[in-house]
Amino acid sequence: MTPEIQEYEPEAVRRTTGDAESSRASRGWWDRNADEYQDEHGAFLGDDRFVWGPEGLDEAEARLLGPAGSLAGRDVLEIGAGAAQCSRWLAAQGARPVALDLSHRQLQHALRIGGDVPLVEADAGALPFAAGSFDLACSAYGAIPFVADPVRVMREVHRVLRPGGRWVFSVTHPLRWAFPDEPGPEGLSVAASYFDRTPYVEQDETGRAVYVEHHRTIGDRVRDVVAGGFRLLDLVEPEWPDWNTQEWGGWSPLRGHLIPGTAIFVCERDG
Repeated sequence: MTPEIQEYEPEAVRRTTGDAESSRASRGWWDRNADEYQDEHGAFLGDDRFVWGPEGLDEAEARLLGPAGSLAGRDVLEIGAGAAQCSRWLAAQGARPVALDLSHRQLQHALRIGGDVPLVEADAGALPFAAGSFDLACSAYGAIPFVADPVRVMREVHRVLRPGGRWVFSVTHPLRWAFPDEPGPEGLSVAASYFDRTPYVEQDETGRAVYVEHHRTIGDRVRDVVAGGFRLLDLVEPEWPDWNTQEWGGWSPLRGHLIPGTAIFVCERDG
């Protein structure tokens, strides 16, 4: 009789991890989980909608990249594009987007959905574009929470933007790191230090990281933006709308009405 094979459940730990390990873990995790992610969240994200986070703040309403009508003819880089939903919305506004992602499988979903948006598989810390290639750059929960050296990414974005270019990115609100990642009442009590920057790592039985997420405080994020050569124009903390009844991981109406879940940094390239 053949023994049943037990699938190993990754162990969740807090430990240091560098650029190479973080990048390798992110690529592998998104390649393995892209199908499930798109199945579970595809309806909410849409095929050509620009959503900044689980709260459902829509760029069509927020206009963080610029006023209505201002995107036409603009070259825009989307970092951590996933299935390129945001880029399709940008294209519909008359922009010329390029969708970049680390995960080959995520970009295969972009191909499945279709459209004429150019797709690029690359690491956000080494953007394969010439200096001054884009007018705008954006990232909705892409790349920034998963990199060990966010300043390196900021400087790369700064390099590929033209003078005065806007860079807007969303991440898990840093305050959330002090709370358990649970959507119910158990996620409303502080369980860890907000100031503990030790990365969250899921590792296999050999100790190899299979998922990595990095914590930065609000102050850290602001300093990263400035160190990358940007001015911070706005910090948006979306409130949870009454129409949104979904749960998404640790995000939920219960928590969303009490504590912020997403932080959106609106930045402009200096010089």
